[in-house]
Amino acid sequence: MTATDIDFSTLRTLPELLAFRVARSPQADAYREFDAGAGRWVTLSWAQAGTRFAQWRQALAAMGLPRQASIAILLPNGLDAVSLDQAALALGHVPVPLHALDNPGSIAYILADCEAALLMVGSLAQWRAIEALGVALPALRRVVVTGEAGAEVATGGTVAVCSLADWLASGAGHAGDSLPPTADDLAAIVYTSGTTGKPKGVMLTHGNVVANVQAILARVVPTLDDVFLSFLPLSHTFERTGGYYLPMATGSCVAYARSVALLAEDLKTVRPTVLVSVPRIYERVFAKLQESLAASPLKTRLFLATQAVGWRRFCRQQSLPLAPGEGSRWAWLDPLLWPLLDRLVARTLRAQFGGRVRVAVSGGAPLSHAVARCFLGLGLPLLQGYGMTETSPVVAANGVDDNDPATVGRALQGVEVRLGENRELQVRGPSVMKGYWKRPEDTARVLAPDGWLSSGDQAEITDGRIRIMGRIKEIIVTSTGEKVPPGDLELAIAVDPLFAQVLVVGDNRPFIACVAVLNPVEWRRLAGALGVDPDNAASLRLPAVQQAALARMAVQAASFPRYAMPRAVWLTLEPWTVENALMTPTLKLKRNNLMQRFSQALAALYEGPARAGGSA
Repeated sequence: MTATDIDFSTLRTLPELLAFRVARSPQADAYREFDAGAGRWVTLSWAQAGTRFAQWRQALAAMGLPRQASIAILLPNGLDAVSLDQAALALGHVPVPLHALDNPGSIAYILADCEAALLMVGSLAQWRAIEALGVALPALRRVVVTGEAGAEVATGGTVAVCSLADWLASGAGHAGDSLPPTADDLAAIVYTSGTTGKPKGVMLTHGNVVANVQAILARVVPTLDDVFLSFLPLSHTFERTGGYYLPMATGSCVAYARSVALLAEDLKTVRPTVLVSVPRIYERVFAKLQESLAASPLKTRLFLATQAVGWRRFCRQQSLPLAPGEGSRWAWLDPLLWPLLDRLVARTLRAQFGGRVRVAVSGGAPLSHAVARCFLGLGLPLLQGYGMTETSPVVAANGVDDNDPATVGRALQGVEVRLGENRELQVRGPSVMKGYWKRPEDTARVLAPDGWLSSGDQAEITDGRIRIMGRIKEIIVTSTGEKVPPGDLELAIAVDPLFAQVLVVGDNRPFIACVAVLNPVEWRRLAGALGVDPDNAASLRLPAVQQAALARMAVQAASFPRYAMPRAVWLTLEPWTVENALMTPTLKLKRNNLMQRFSQALAALYEGPARAGGSA
């Protein structure tokens, strides 16, 4: 049975969605998680999950918190995070999902801003790091630590701290009765990533989220037999809706990856049929593929031939035109060649994802055409979509049988889109947020009284398909008046495996420059070819190295206007991460932080006349 066979019109809240699922398929697999102590994967049925959630609901109810209290969840993806989320929702409280890798300062700010009454963390050390900042948290009643036994949780401090076992025991026998939430009650306060400033709390209601789940089901339909592999943080609305509430609606099983570091192994073990991911994950696989091909010209030729045949096959299936140079006078042989090339090459790549993915979704940021062309050409059904935290989050998406990777697809059922001033995409529909928590002025700036939400993204709409041009605030305007979308250019440059991460700059400057993090393996290969020492940091500043880097950038950016070509570059080997505050928890560049980090380097690049290799 598929989701299209089920009438969801009567479901208006997330607790109703859970109750429906537990009653509909109690013995079907619901969640799978790795038990480190037992050294094996453990699976819970929907009935077992429902029982677990009820125990957590009793413990939370025993605290006697007021209705719509904020419940902060600072845990990695897994059953504990889901159990507290479900307990909070059932009691009419408001989950506030936090990213487990975020820095203590950001977490403390959010705890204070949302007036959290309960915080659940994975380790006592996490809480002590937050507490040490001295941020006033008058609403915080309890901190529950999942990673330590009762005796190991230290006493003292500003807030009562207890172990998970003790907290659960405190709720034994408690009735846990409360008024169920309504569709207009808050189902979450989700804080935006804060790429350019303090994060804002997006207020999403039960009605918002349920409406988005229902709209997604009209475009992408998981089944009871599908298996999701969850590795994006549950603090990311894309994962909350697409990788958590959506499979609950359809009865699909969700397996929780052990970590991003073990993701490659978990993909092969779990063998998911549905993937919900951000472009960064696909880009990493693509980069590894390019690295492996670089050592073998024969493998490279075979791979390129397979990709070309597969891409033409995909375009025929989707009735998409081929770009100049993508055709071939031998294309009539494609149906004969594909089975052989699929067996020799394409299946090997698909096996990296477990070998049975039937839907791979990419959202949260733009996906480069080169990466999409590679995976689609090799038979991975990759669908790009678009959304915002403020829209619960999905606005538009491609479908398996209606897939144009140059766009983010068509607006979902019930979602209206239009272009406003400066071609800004505007959105209206039942999944649009209630507003920003305690920020009425910010809400009024983006959400009109008639319900239209300003996205901040420039877009084109052709035949119903939406193409995102870039963030309006991030569009670079050079001192000569030329406009350059940095995101598109960064994606294009990063297709070259030499460049692991790229930041394009040039606002109010005479030319475009960039900062690039080099892939260590590819850097050693380039250094060897140029006869320089890869272990000497000064080698990165050599004119020959910078000229080689700029030449490779020019190849990837060949489709851009000449004024968009980087004319100076600063190279580094230190990656940008969430931990060093240069990436958001959703793996987007923190542009303001990066500009500050490299301010002196960028000043050097723009000193004097621009040279081919920059003036670093």
